[in-house]
Amino acid sequence: MSNPQQLTIWRALNSALHDAFAEDPDLMIMGEDITTWGTGGGIYGVTRKLAGSFGKDRVRDTPISEEALISAGVGSAMAGTRTIVEIMYSDFALLGADGLINQAAKARYMFGGQFSTPLVLRTNGGSGVGKAAQHSQSLETLYAHIPGLEVVVPSTPNDAYGLLRTAIKSNNPTIFLEHKGLYYDKGPVTKELIPFGQARIARPGRHVTVVATQLMVNRALEAAEQLAEEGIEVEIIDPRTLYPLDMDTIYSSVRKTRHLIVAHEAVRDFGWGGEVLSNAVQECWGALDAAPRRIGAARTPIPYSEDLEAAVVPATADLVAEIRAMCNASAQQLA
Repeated sequence: MSNPQQLTIWRALNSALHDAFAEDPDLMIMGEDITTWGTGGGIYGVTRKLAGSFGKDRVRDTPISEEALISAGVGSAMAGTRTIVEIMYSDFALLGADGLINQAAKARYMFGGQFSTPLVLRTNGGSGVGKAAQHSQSLETLYAHIPGLEVVVPSTPNDAYGLLRTAIKSNNPTIFLEHKGLYYDKGPVTKELIPFGQARIARPGRHVTVVATQLMVNRALEAAEQLAEEGIEVEIIDPRTLYPLDMDTIYSSVRKTRHLIVAHEAVRDFGWGGEVLSNAVQECWGALDAAPRRIGAARTPIPYSEDLEAAVVPATADLVAEIRAMCNASAQQLA
């Protein structure tokens, strides 16, 4: 597309759904209040006008029962209908964990590839909008750990559109995690499909590699702007999908910068950042001038209080301090 549209993330997702529904007459979506809430498009407007354009047989409101909703979606996909399930908050998807983890993720393997499960579970996670402990978790590592699931974590409007279109075309169950704090971020959308397992270099640099997703991409970019004034050039890698995970792009960057920091909003302990660091140490040990570091949220539920929430989740200042300290330590060691 020669002149990309300028869209917010929620509008990019809405556009992706409209285009996918127009392309595939059998595609369907199910969720709670996805035709009735607010503007008639769910709590964040992503399904706006879908029912009016494609009918309520394909855009279905469901009872408030995530376990039943997810299981129905899994069954629909196993029966051959490409199906999207919208869950209001990713925290509630845990109620349907059996359908996702014990059924959808394992079906192709257990039945010898006789059928696939073309399911997309769309939901949102993350903090920053005062939703407190049961509506603000970042659970992407949990899903990335499960064989059979694809896990998508878009951070820009263009990625939201392109990755959702790819997710819908996938024959594998896909967890598509949107970030509630980024829905109104605006940017160009080319309307091109984006392959899974292909990281994006959000900012080129030569002194330190920062791997980050979603909200942390924005904060890493802010940190990089500040550090550029000190002569520190930060390269920022956005994986876009946690499974499949594009480690080759990360390896290439680490071999260039010789430093690695991973930043995610999820709790630091046992997060996906540890997986990236472990792989990088195994493959790039000789190229590293300093031990890799990881930044994540404190090991606590997300508080409701705005000030406490900000204290729990890594801030731009935390990234600035960590990057600066790593680069200064390496400079002193090499001096």
